[in-house]
Amino acid sequence: MNASAGAYLLSMVRNKIALFFTFAFPLLFIVLFGLLFGGPGHMDQLAAGVLDWGVGNAAMFGVAYTIVQWRRDDLLRLVRTTPTPVTSLLSGWFAVVLGIAVAQAALFLGVSLLPVFGLTVPFPGVALLPVVLLFGCLAFFAMGVVVGRVASNPDAVGAIANCVMIPMAFLSGSFYPLELAPHWMTVVSRFLPLRYLNDATRTVLTGQYDLVAPLSALLGFAVLFGAIGLRTFKWADNG
Repeated sequence: MNASAGAYLLSMVRNKIALFFTFAFPLLFIVLFGLLFGGPGHMDQLAAGVLDWGVGNAAMFGVAYTIVQWRRDDLLRLVRTTPTPVTSLLSGWFAVVLGIAVAQAALFLGVSLLPVFGLTVPFPGVALLPVVLLFGCLAFFAMGVVVGRVASNPDAVGAIANCVMIPMAFLSGSFYPLELAPHWMTVVSRFLPLRYLNDATRTVLTGQYDLVAPLSALLGFAVLFGAIGLRTFKWADNG
């Protein structure tokens, strides 16, 4: 782990609010909705949706908040004076984001697998889930880099991330099947990365492994937002 990744991880561990919304808040959704609506045939949809929403939110918020905070504290300006390219800096942060996503998945699925909730996952699905999380984290991490460019201060990061992730969760079928949604919502969901992360996660959790389409879509979002983020990356508030 390089120094930037270690600093990123330390800042996440020290941020109690970020830890709550990364682990505890989505877990509350799983427990509450699982007790109300869980059971065979329903828990796989619910667990996947809440997991994906939690992973996407953590990936986007974490990198955006760190970019804004480091830029505000002139840490990015110091990094720029070293031979470290922005891609190396971001790749170190991404490694931490992916590790957090795997930890989220282990926690959320571990709870969902309890007999009271009734989730069952075939072993190949467990083995393929980290691959799905890799593509999902890439897409939302790239979006977070863009949010970090737009946000003017750390408080704005939370506001922007919530304005993006909360509507996306409902429009992408994180909390209910899109098959039950109006047609217009299904159409809108095709332009949202969370829709494809939900599709991929639910595919592996239900023992189906046709991942080419959703993972390709997630990679496309990652390339699009990654290109925008790198092109517009801002090392300091004044330039």
